[in-house]
Amino acid sequence: MAEVAFVRHEMEPPQAPPSGQVGPARWLRENLFSSWLNALLTIASVALLWWLVSHMLPWFAHGVWNAGSLTECRQIIQATWGEGASGACFAVIRERWQQFLFGFYPVHLYWRPTLTFFLLLAALAPVLVSELPRRLLWFSAAFPGLCYWLLWGGSLWVPIAIYAGFVVGHLAQRLLAAAGYGLVAPFAAALATVLWWLYLVGPVADAFASVVPLALTPVASKLFGGFMLSTVIGMTGIAFSLPLGVLLALGRRSDMFIVKALSIGFIEFIRGVPLITLLLVATFLLNVFLPPGTNFDIILRVIIMVTLFAAAYMAETIRGGLAALPRGQYEAADALGLDYWKSMRLIIMPQALKISIPSIVGNFISLFKDTTLVAIIGLLDPLGLVTSIRADSNWNGIVWELYGFVALLFLLCCYGMSQYSRYLERKLRTDRR
Repeated sequence: MAEVAFVRHEMEPPQAPPSGQVGPARWLRENLFSSWLNALLTIASVALLWWLVSHMLPWFAHGVWNAGSLTECRQIIQATWGEGASGACFAVIRERWQQFLFGFYPVHLYWRPTLTFFLLLAALAPVLVSELPRRLLWFSAAFPGLCYWLLWGGSLWVPIAIYAGFVVGHLAQRLLAAAGYGLVAPFAAALATVLWWLYLVGPVADAFASVVPLALTPVASKLFGGFMLSTVIGMTGIAFSLPLGVLLALGRRSDMFIVKALSIGFIEFIRGVPLITLLLVATFLLNVFLPPGTNFDIILRVIIMVTLFAAAYMAETIRGGLAALPRGQYEAADALGLDYWKSMRLIIMPQALKISIPSIVGNFISLFKDTTLVAIIGLLDPLGLVTSIRADSNWNGIVWELYGFVALLFLLCCYGMSQYSRYLERKLRTDRR
């Protein structure tokens, strides 16, 4: 009998996948119970989380926001929840939150640091968001001088005269380059700028101030404190350590012996000394080497030391990015006929910075957290204020609420920086386009 081939004329209806291969069941099996060890760790983690929540949730739920002292907080908790109950005394944060943010800055001048904060966001916007017009970077460049004038007060002509030093250096560089002294032009420009700052800023600012007085009420640095102080030191250190770190990284890889030796010496010395030692030097020893009667602001000294410290670590991070680039990138820049600075600006450095983004942001986060070390030299950052508040008899004995609030402030800032780092990495990933 001849065999007849069977050809199906209708498609079988689709069947639903097994319940264990889709939805929450599959996710649980693959991520939490993929093996006996994974299942054991999952159960232990859930038990630990349950223990933490069961002990911490009542402490938050019994929190008191309206009280004048720790003793009053405890009395309210016991009256409300019974004898032996415990709870958080958030009243200290409600009473001292302005001090945590502004330190001892005059209350009637709070508008100045508040305005500075919003101007900081406006200055960072064109730097962090490439879609914004590039001409807004002029405001970003002018913001440091405006920030100094708003926070410390005094004459507006002082930061203007400081900015004029860059103009003087640029003019000196162009004149010497036009005269055929291109090799010494950068060094002469830097020397002209420094001499302007040392000898002419004061007289020029005073001369203009006598004609057009533009000034705000001066505020002494000893009144700075709280999160404002940490932000000023941290953001200034971040802003200036990156370009200085780039120059040090290029100097360390330079073929010029003196430049390379000085860069290596600076980097290794700074990285070999703890930051707290540099802060103590800035506080107690720096004035010894200055002329008698010189008033070198303590916060400015701290900012300089923090910036130099961060720049040394930044230089090594960027040097790692430069070393990770294939040799062909350097050869391609040479084949295009680009000089050293153009090849670095257009080809080499953008790729090196892209490779180094995680480490660079990690350095920024470490620098921002290290600003709490200024409490050791007498500046009242958030941690210094915690010690000051706990010395008050009304709040003596309170611990977790104060340190938890400070930790939350730093967590928000550091988490924001890490999230921007991840966004920037995703945006610059050209290998998956």
